[in-house]
Amino acid sequence: QVQLVESGGGLVQAGGSLRLSCAASGRTFSRYAMGWFRQAPGKERGFVAAISWSGYNTYYADSVKGRFTISRDNAKNTVYLQMNSLKPEDTAVYYCAAERTDSGSYLPTGRYGYDYWGQGTQVTVSS
Repeated sequence: QVQLVESGGGLVQAGGSLRLSCAASGRTFSRYAMGWFRQAPGKERGFVAAISWSGYNTYYADSVKGRFTISRDNAKNTVYLQMNSLKPEDTAVYYCAAERTDSGSYLPTGRYGYDYWGQGTQVTVSS
C-alpha cells in the first residue's frame, strides 16, 4: 500500500500560479501511476492530470491543457502539479491518487483507475 499527502494549496488570484505536491510513502512508489483530481462543491470529482511511473507519459484534462503540468520525482517519492494561469473555475479540493502497475506507460485517467487517495488540499482562485 501507499499513503499520499497533498500540500501546496491555498488562495491565489486569477492568473497566478501554484504548485501542489503529493508526498508518497512506500517502497514501490516508482511503480505507481499517479494522478491529480479535483472536486468543487456540488460537482463530481474530476480528472485533472496523470503521469505514468516512468514519467514519460502524461495526460491532461482539456480544461487544464497548456496551463497545468504534472511531474514526478521518484527519488523524492513526490508528484507535483504546477498550475499556471489559474482561473476561478479551478477552485476545488485537489486530490492526489496512485495506482500500482507494472507498466511504465500505464496512465489511468478515470477516478476508478486509482486505488489510493490523499486527503486533498484546497485551492481557491479569486476573481
